[in-house]
Amino acid sequence: MRRSLILAASAVLAAAGSTVYIASSASAAAACVPAWNSTAVYVKDNQASQNGHNYTAKWWNQNESPATHSGQWDVWIDNGTCGGTTPPTTPPTTTPPTTPPTTPPTTPPTTPPTTQPPVTGLPKHALIGYLHSSFANGSGYLRMADVPADWDIINLAFGEPTSATSGDIRFTLCPAAECPGVESEADFIAAIRAKRAAGKKVLLSIGGANGQVQLTTTAARDKFVSSVGAIIDKFGLDGVDIDFEGHSLSLNTGDTDFKNPTTPVIVNLIAALRSLKSRYGANFVLTMAPETFFVQLGYQYYGSGPWGGQDPRAGSYLPVIYAMRNDLTVLHVQDYNSGSIMGLDNQYHSMGGADFHIAMTDMMLAGFPVAGNTANMFPALREDQIAFGAPSSVSAGNGYVAPAGVQQAVNCLVKGVNCGGYTVRSGTNPNFRGLMTWSINWDRFYSWEFRINHEPFLNGLG
Repeated sequence: MRRSLILAASAVLAAAGSTVYIASSASAAAACVPAWNSTAVYVKDNQASQNGHNYTAKWWNQNESPATHSGQWDVWIDNGTCGGTTPPTTPPTTTPPTTPPTTPPTTPPTTPPTTQPPVTGLPKHALIGYLHSSFANGSGYLRMADVPADWDIINLAFGEPTSATSGDIRFTLCPAAECPGVESEADFIAAIRAKRAAGKKVLLSIGGANGQVQLTTTAARDKFVSSVGAIIDKFGLDGVDIDFEGHSLSLNTGDTDFKNPTTPVIVNLIAALRSLKSRYGANFVLTMAPETFFVQLGYQYYGSGPWGGQDPRAGSYLPVIYAMRNDLTVLHVQDYNSGSIMGLDNQYHSMGGADFHIAMTDMMLAGFPVAGNTANMFPALREDQIAFGAPSSVSAGNGYVAPAGVQQAVNCLVKGVNCGGYTVRSGTNPNFRGLMTWSINWDRFYSWEFRINHEPFLNGLG
């Protein structure tokens, strides 16, 4: 049979969803593994062939063509040309081998394959804070070496882009003229090394209120990966914290499925984070600090799509969280600077007390229908991946809650006690990760109220 007829027959089979095997007389080429299928789910080390090449997946993916996604920072590794094939006796694995598939291999699962909690080196219940390292404000500068040992994750605020769409992230210490007492860069790096040697995690927090990041192109995506990697390497960091605010993540009209996003700034951010994870491996720490508008508001609205969407930013973090759920170390939503948000009880909850922390965090621990669509469920994350963010003091942000109220919320979520009038849908959550605060500097300014109260409390949870 002539090659043109073989290709035509292959196209017919591919259209029908069949795996295509193409015979070849080339003896030097490796055998082609089963053909790539746009609806199949591939996980790390799965293989597929396309256009006469074999490819290996670097991480979980779906509908990412190997032929166009095999660059340096992309999902596929190009293993070179392939020729004849020996059809396998079993279909390719598209779900982790520990979870037997309940659907045909080419049918995507409801959620990405979940993993067991990773060995992170974090305590069971962690204290997480932001350190103002690159700018000055009324709280004063705090040297890295002077950060108390109680802080388990220290997020360096902030890495910011040279322009909103460049993807080129920069991080420099606060100038001495603005921050009296700032240490030298060498001393800063040495102090980070000492923190890490003591078991602490030090991350680059990217974004913040003034650092809008829009990865609108693949070039910006690749620059993001290379520039962030350079900062991680220079300062010896454990990973990154994504603190995109403002209009960094806005959904395009028609992008209504958080499981399969099409908006470039979201697709490119996901690809960039997967590239960084692939580069640094299992010990890479990834945290996120979205505002409630970008997460929990997704229960009512999702972008500007159907079901009453009003704002392209509503729920726009959900596809990023969903795509990175197996690589996400901690999600700590900012339960501050927020309007009232509807909880799973279909009641509006407002900042300023335990109730808001309970209702907002329960949504992430229980999962929820996106934009009210019960056929489009955002699945719960693992307990160990969830913390919540609270201002450390009255000057740190709107929504300050005194230590007793914060601890009431944690006891409700962890033990199911003292929940007020709210019924927790997620049950008890003994592996709840802990508390995040803005910020370490403001906590020092107010005589360490947050740290002194909450570190022993978290340790006492067991």
